[in-house]
Amino acid sequence: MRVVLSAYDSRGGVEPLIGLAVRLRGLGAEVTVCAPPDEVPLRGVPFVPVGMSPRELMRGPVTGTIRDRAGALIADQFAKLPAVLEGADVLVACGILPSVAGARSVAEMLNIPYVYAAFQPNSLPSPHHRPIARPGHPLDPAVTDNRVLWEQDATAANELFRDVLNAERARHGLPEVKDVRDHGFTDLPWLATDSLLGPWLEPADLEVVQTGTWILPDEGDLPDEVEAFLDQEPLPVYVGFGSMPVAEELARAAVDAARAQGHPVILSAGWAGLDAEDCLVVGEISHPALFKRVAAVVHHGGSGTTHTAARAGVPQVIVPHGGDQPYWAERVTALGIGATGESVADALKVAMAPETAAHAAAVAAAMYPDGAAVAAEMLIEEFRP
Repeated sequence: MRVVLSAYDSRGGVEPLIGLAVRLRGLGAEVTVCAPPDEVPLRGVPFVPVGMSPRELMRGPVTGTIRDRAGALIADQFAKLPAVLEGADVLVACGILPSVAGARSVAEMLNIPYVYAAFQPNSLPSPHHRPIARPGHPLDPAVTDNRVLWEQDATAANELFRDVLNAERARHGLPEVKDVRDHGFTDLPWLATDSLLGPWLEPADLEVVQTGTWILPDEGDLPDEVEAFLDQEPLPVYVGFGSMPVAEELARAAVDAARAQGHPVILSAGWAGLDAEDCLVVGEISHPALFKRVAAVVHHGGSGTTHTAARAGVPQVIVPHGGDQPYWAERVTALGIGATGESVADALKVAMAPETAAHAAAVAAAMYPDGAAVAAEMLIEEFRP
């Protein structure tokens, strides 16, 4: 069986595909990952770069409009995916909407089965939560009916991406798409989140298959300097904001908050290139191996980091910047496994309380162990020829 996995996202949106790829290969499937040309832990999985580097886009200067960049990404998919999909039995796509809509269009052109998977519930239409605001289309604070907001979201998605998608489809003999969001998401999307941490609430208008979160099956090793740093009391606090363009002032506030409580700090440089003389500064590192050995995790609230910290049973402080991050901040607070708020120092005090640690340990014990294995078995069962 041959499976192609496609995502256009930062590392947090690509690494789950590597976890799924490893599980699929363990079941005898041939797997190729198509993703941006940024560094990811490929674990020997064949890789095809598609689209511009999100890291380079963040560093700027950015040229062209959002529609221009979406059109270029879709065109690159039509240029590269056909060769990758030759002989494939299924395409699984994740990531931003123009990416998945383009990927499904290529699969349609080649008559290849297609599955869309989301890494956060609030990517999918539901009466139980608000959509994530699209670029240039802020949510109307006066609208309280989530169904109305999701209708507006569909309109915004079409305004942003339908013309460029249909232009590329027309060049390849495909009919027009009326609703870009529904085209990319399908009427039976998968949801790769833990049902306790990121549940799909019923009743809902959309049927969803929830697999559990996709993780790498092995944790990897920590560098010697990190091992030595962890061998001290009290345990360090981890501070990291991933791909977010974080201001140094925020990182400094988080470091100062941890040190005020007597804890040393492991600071992730991240895409913002953060640095501090009074911390151990690290680059890319195994979060599963590290998080279960620190006192708390202060982060931006991406799906992958939130799940990893929750699975490690470590209290969290989430400083959301946008996208799905406010949703995860709400979930962490609701479960009592961490805190959020305007003051990092106040939130860290809540996170470091004994009752928060107890809740974090209980949630970790209740989470499903391996959604990637579940998803791999489902793909094999449904699409193996």
